[in-house]
Formats: sequence, structure tokens, C-alpha cells
Amino acid sequence: MSHSLAGEPPSAGRRAAPLTTAAYSAAEWGLLTTLPGRVLVAAASAGPGRPARDVAAGLVGLDAVAAGRASDSDLVRAVVAAIYARHDNAAAPTGGLGNLADLPPACRAAVRVLRRRADPADSAAYRQWVESVAVRVCRSAAPDPAGRRFLDRLGGALDLR
Repeated sequence: MSHSLAGEPPSAGRRAAPLTTAAYSAAEWGLLTTLPGRVLVAAASAGPGRPARDVAAGLVGLDAVAAGRASDSDLVRAVVAAIYARHDNAAAPTGGLGNLADLPPACRAAVRVLRRRADPADSAAYRQWVESVAVRVCRSAAPDPAGRRFLDRLGGALDLR
């Protein structure tokens, strides 16, 4: 796998839009492409015992999502491309984006999809990237115990712990 800088054209042999998306049903692909945004919203939202994050935290999260463009993983790059294409061409789905209670089951469902369909390296890269979105948002504000618990639960739901 090769490294490139964001915005740099793909190197020879590296696809700009991977063919791996065909391996997923529409529902599975929808789950994989909406989960990073759901994690960002949950990490930036106020919840019981958690202070609201500011706009800067949301921007940090958007930057973390965009950082997936430079991933070595075809899957992560394809998900980022789909996120940008959706936001360029249509409104993002809003159902359940901010529901913190639905996030762990959605993460576990994504892990099951990845186990069935993805290359193990792509699966690991996707799960680590999604977690990195939350980590960057939570760490952009003063660390708090609730944020650490959120990250621990998220890491468990993504099968990273």
C-alpha cells in the first residue's frame, strides 16, 4: 500500500474509487457511510453528564472524517468519497444521527458487516478511522470522565478493545 498526500492524484495501481463497494448491499453501504457522521455527532453532542462541545469540536470531527481520504485502505477512501458525494448531491439522511443509544448497536452491526464482507486490513482500518473521529472530537475539548467512558464504549462496540 502506498501513502499519498491529501489532494494528490492516486499513484499508479491505486484506484481513486475502489471497486469494493459492489460487495456491500445498499443497506450495508448506507450503514458504513453514515456511521462516521453519527459518531461525530454523538462525540460532539451534549449528553447526560457531558458538556456540549463547541463548533470547533465539530470542525475537528469533520477534519478527522476528511483525513480518511489519505488512508491506505481502499474501503476508508471509498467511504469518504461516498460521504462527500452524498453531501455534494443530496441532503444527508438525518434519522438517528444524534441518538446516542442507537450508536453502539450500529457500530456492532457495522463490525458484523465488515467481518462478512471486508478484507481484515480494511475492516481494521475502517474501525480505527471511525474511532479516531470520536477521539479527535473528544480530545479537542478539555478531557472529562464522560468523554473517556464514551470512547471506551465506542471502542468496545467497534471491537477494538
